[in-house]
Amino acid sequence: MNNFPPSEPFPAARFIKEIGRGKDGARSLSRNDAHDLYAAMLDGRVSDLEMGGILLAMRIKGESVEEIDGFLQAAEASFTQIPLPDNAGNSSWAYAPVVIPSYNGARHMANLTPLLAMLLAREGVPVLLHGVSTDPGRITSAEIFQALGQPACNSIEQAQQCFTQRLPAFMPIDALAPKMARLLAMRRILGVRNSTHTLVKIMQPFVAPALRLSSYTHPEYLTMLTAYFTTAAAAERGDVFLMRGTEGETVANARKAQKIDWLHGGEQTTLVEKQSIADNMSTPPTLPEQRDAATTASWIRQALAQKELVPKPIAEQVEQCLAVCRALHLQYNPAAVDKQP
Repeated sequence: MNNFPPSEPFPAARFIKEIGRGKDGARSLSRNDAHDLYAAMLDGRVSDLEMGGILLAMRIKGESVEEIDGFLQAAEASFTQIPLPDNAGNSSWAYAPVVIPSYNGARHMANLTPLLAMLLAREGVPVLLHGVSTDPGRITSAEIFQALGQPACNSIEQAQQCFTQRLPAFMPIDALAPKMARLLAMRRILGVRNSTHTLVKIMQPFVAPALRLSSYTHPEYLTMLTAYFTTAAAAERGDVFLMRGTEGETVANARKAQKIDWLHGGEQTTLVEKQSIADNMSTPPTLPEQRDAATTASWIRQALAQKELVPKPIAEQVEQCLAVCRALHLQYNPAAVDKQP
């Protein structure tokens, strides 16, 4: 990879020449070039003019698997990775961590991502949510956690305390990865999303392998993300559950089961099939009457106390997560096998 001094401007013209030729004429960058370009963008070494050209060119062209690989390597190197707190050794943990990105919130349905996180955390899974604190017109997970009386974590130490207390840790992207947060904020200037919006939904912030819950909205991203998550580089960082987003969130749709694919060791396995139209005719679940944070938080408290209120698709998602996190933990901590109850 190129070694430009961190303080020097990054010459981006040759990269723009490749990616900026329109949807049909543009060529994708190599993994190394993608890494170098995105690292320079994160470090603020790309001029505003070039930055706008790069973000819009990638928006039109779409990311290749090699570009995503290079971008993500640079992104994950730009912030401090999170270790699990050492409770007499990692083998004391029964489950691998779960990573839940939450960048969309709720616009029509109640946002039940915090419910999913809390159900997993109370079983002893270290659960990290990361995302935006607010989003105009939407109810974010951060706002619901606030209504539940659980403040955001602004440091790794605070997140680790949540893990040991069997609570999910929510970290705003500004606290977890401030350099990435700056690129996310470019949306307010350009009016459109950029590659960083994809990267924050697939990054793995833990030191140890973890289970990432990831979602897609557009079909072309399903193809690209499936190809990426089955690469060796992705498999080294743990496993992935990939599903169509519920209003963009990675929680199962409370009203109907959606297909969930498990990407592991370079392979793809379907864990949950999409629910048929006939199955959708069953009794609908009881859900919050409104989508505001206070109403959703109140309903989540009830669901945590009354198991029957948890929608079946979310309950199944929890069970699948527990099974895979247990297996993933044992895979990387063989000594824990002898300590199973």
